[in-house]
Amino acid sequence: MSKKCVSVLLAALLLLGSGTYAQDPNFYVFLSFGQSNMEGNARFEPQDTVSVDPRFRVLEAVDCPNLNRTMGNWYTALPPLCRCRTGLTPVDYFGRRLVASLPANVKVGVINVAVGGCKIELFDKDHYESYVSTAPDWLKNMAREYGGNPYGRLLEMAKLAQRDGVIKGILLHQGESNTGDTTWPSKVKLVYDNLLKELGLNAAAVPLLAGEVVHADQGGVCASMNKIIASLPQTITNAHVISAAGCPDAADNLHFNAAGYRMLGDRYAEKMLALLGVK
Repeated sequence: MSKKCVSVLLAALLLLGSGTYAQDPNFYVFLSFGQSNMEGNARFEPQDTVSVDPRFRVLEAVDCPNLNRTMGNWYTALPPLCRCRTGLTPVDYFGRRLVASLPANVKVGVINVAVGGCKIELFDKDHYESYVSTAPDWLKNMAREYGGNPYGRLLEMAKLAQRDGVIKGILLHQGESNTGDTTWPSKVKLVYDNLLKELGLNAAAVPLLAGEVVHADQGGVCASMNKIIASLPQTITNAHVISAAGCPDAADNLHFNAAGYRMLGDRYAEKMLALLGVK
């Protein structure tokens, strides 16, 4: 064997030993997290369960025997995309719009970890335990589906996804439970910075897209939080706020209805496509 061949072989072995994986640069991965509107409060409808392009994938973050899905595996992104019995989310139509707009050789993968009713503090890796310890039982039960640590599960799944593709962005829909909390942007930045650091990501290349809560034009009970959400780009340079104006909501004036999720997901996608330079 020539010296050149030996050198190439050694380099390949070193890469394998270092944990480097053969990422597909045309597999775009997006992380999503938040509370009930990201989890998906509206029941999905017949139109939401057909014609899903197999290029749109979801990495299951929990075991779902009822869906024949196992945590840590990729599946065609049919709803539900959060946990086993959740509803339609903005992520559904975010991914559908992306694959419809991107070149045919590009796949889109999403990871959705969300807990209804939670504050952003649930995703603070250093203080989530104290937050959960005082939470109501229903929230503890949902967190338990993620091993008691939703942030940790999101990180674990993201590291798995990095073996297959490239993380291109992070989607957030949360804030209702933090309404009036002017420190919310700095709390979001802590979570964002931790994800970037632990996943080896560059902030300039991984934008954070944060959706507004139900607007006052729809009677939103937490609409005042949108003023705080609007300030997020002042704290995170590569943050972008996704408008919820005109997105129809449910009777509780807290959650969007199915049509609202479709509209909001499409707006997340429009912004992400613009950031990717796709017309």
